[in-house]
Amino acid sequence: MRFPLSLYASMTRYLLGKKLRGEEQFPLVLMLEPTHRCNLTCSGCGRIREYHETLHQEMTLEECLHSVEEAETPVVTITGGEPLLYGEVSALVEALLARGKHIYFCTNGQLLEESLPRFRPHSHFTWNVHLDGSERIHDQIIRKPGGFKKALKGLMAAKKEGFRVSTNTTVYRETDVDDLEILFQELTEAGVDGILVAPGFSYEDVSQEVFLTRQEIMDKFRRIRTWAKRFPIISNPIYLDFLTGSRILQCTPWGNPTRNPQGWKSPCYLITDAHHKSFSELMEKTDWDHYVSGKDPRCAQCMVHCGFEPTVVRRMTGKDLLRMIRWNLDA
Repeated sequence: MRFPLSLYASMTRYLLGKKLRGEEQFPLVLMLEPTHRCNLTCSGCGRIREYHETLHQEMTLEECLHSVEEAETPVVTITGGEPLLYGEVSALVEALLARGKHIYFCTNGQLLEESLPRFRPHSHFTWNVHLDGSERIHDQIIRKPGGFKKALKGLMAAKKEGFRVSTNTTVYRETDVDDLEILFQELTEAGVDGILVAPGFSYEDVSQEVFLTRQEIMDKFRRIRTWAKRFPIISNPIYLDFLTGSRILQCTPWGNPTRNPQGWKSPCYLITDAHHKSFSELMEKTDWDHYVSGKDPRCAQCMVHCGFEPTVVRRMTGKDLLRMIRWNLDA
């Protein structure tokens, strides 16, 4: 099973509640960035560049929990930066689990093994380790020799302790699909519960040479798409159809809102035009129609999952719903 049944149950209750109340614009996953501090300087990362002047700042535990209450999402992705560097991280995780939230904890894995005693396995908690290629490629991207082995060791230690563990892989222009196949085979043999794979976004502060155009994305993902039965890929099949050009999806930019030390990031996880003081202000003051229309040139090549997978979940009915159920069970 690619996702716990409890996650499906929580999401279904949440969606039905929103539908009964007649709400049209609502988030599905809160991207919570309590700190942007990081122990790596990855070549494709926009955060350490965009927030370089405020890396020392972090959210208080109270701010984090208030943000979770504002968004009301059933799923919280704790990310950064490297969230294991956040001072209140253990208390944050426990507080979210006590509130019944499903947590995806994004980490580069460098501190994972030694941090495991601070956490406990839970059906609502998943480590999400970022790995962008096999050992040589990944270490080159993160600019740290031995980084891949360190992350893989932490990943396997987490599995041994009974944690759910998934991985996250970003595909760039220079990504060798043959190398990804090697990586996914190694991760499958390591027993990971899921492999998330998506194209990178062309951050303005990062060299544009590393990012893919839409056509290049489709060319690479037509092959990646064929691995769905060989590896536990958790990028959903309808979204993968979109990445291969066989399905049209519209972005839902409010689907995965981001809260960080500067406030609520507008309009989305990838683009920053403003920071708002509250979630309600984010929703009211952002011109969603502009971004949904695709008229913003920064959106032209974007096919990143945080914008398009929420569309799949919001509109899932009939054959697509049955397809998603079969896909989740066929793992």
